[in-house]
Amino acid sequence: MELARWRSAPHRPAPHMEDTRDSMAWLARRDGSVLVGHGPFRKATTPPQDGVAFYVQDFTPGEHQAWQVPDRFERLNLAEFAARFTDAPRLVCDWRSLDAAPFSEVFQEILSAIHGGVFEKTVPVVTETGSTKQDPGPSIIAAMTRLAAPLQSYGWIHSGSGFAGATPELLVSLNGRKLETMALAGTARCEDRDVFAVDEKEIREHEYVAETLVSKLLDLGELVRQPREILDLGPIVHFLTRIQVDLQDPMPPEPLLRRLHPTPALGPLPRTNKTMECLLEWRNRLGCPSHFGSPFGLWDEGRFDAIVAIRGIWWESSKLKIPAGCGIIEASRLVNEWRELRLKREAVKRFLERP
Repeated sequence: MELARWRSAPHRPAPHMEDTRDSMAWLARRDGSVLVGHGPFRKATTPPQDGVAFYVQDFTPGEHQAWQVPDRFERLNLAEFAARFTDAPRLVCDWRSLDAAPFSEVFQEILSAIHGGVFEKTVPVVTETGSTKQDPGPSIIAAMTRLAAPLQSYGWIHSGSGFAGATPELLVSLNGRKLETMALAGTARCEDRDVFAVDEKEIREHEYVAETLVSKLLDLGELVRQPREILDLGPIVHFLTRIQVDLQDPMPPEPLLRRLHPTPALGPLPRTNKTMECLLEWRNRLGCPSHFGSPFGLWDEGRFDAIVAIRGIWWESSKLKIPAGCGIIEASRLVNEWRELRLKREAVKRFLERP
């Protein structure tokens, strides 16, 4: 099956439109609904108040035209969306083995910076690469659309390249004056759940994220932090803390995104120009895709939902990438972090297996 099935009727884009007639974007929401947008997309500095737009920016904050307004869109449920890709073949990919040396070098640099008082925590990203002889887009989309809550599938496809995934991490949901977010940090294998629940290092890493989110939102209204729980994703478990805020005043998405992104789950703590520069340099050195860990959002007639773009595959033509990040604090150990990175990449590869 080809993405061409969903192309808009041929027409010449307006001068302010990029020619993205083969483009597609979607976000599956927690209630099981899916909104699918089709190109050509028009870049905008703000979303249409009574319309639909996707928020697509790279990891570096400050994108001025991050809104992508689709030429047309559809409202579907997960089953309807998945049914469109039932004929997609299974993705066959040749994955290259990873060399641990570059990550080890970055890891030691991070620990030195932590000991020097520059960081409390930061999140380098390791990227596994591969290649395929087929068009990977339909197969990857088909795999992601089979997944349901607590995972939210998402994707952005444009001219033979794109990214798609199924993330457990909500960055923000904004509906009127009701704001929801979460701290999702700390990872273990499901068989280690009991010891994970009392692991001091994993709890400390999670609390860095949760406490930072609370501090960034506390002045906006009445905040409720739920008790820390364990989110079970099959082969992987995470610590999860849900946070809700009843806003004193309505807020547009952009100021909230600037407050929240990147959270310490994907970014540095403290978040300063210097620590962001360091993290971006490490991400670039390790081959991280620019959109990994970024907000990917949907504006739908006044409601805004944004996930964190993790647990996905990035591709350009036949070249594939699976990035994964790990939170490093003073108590981190190289072998444990390398194992966690592999665990997260393997979880994404399992998405590609037929049910």
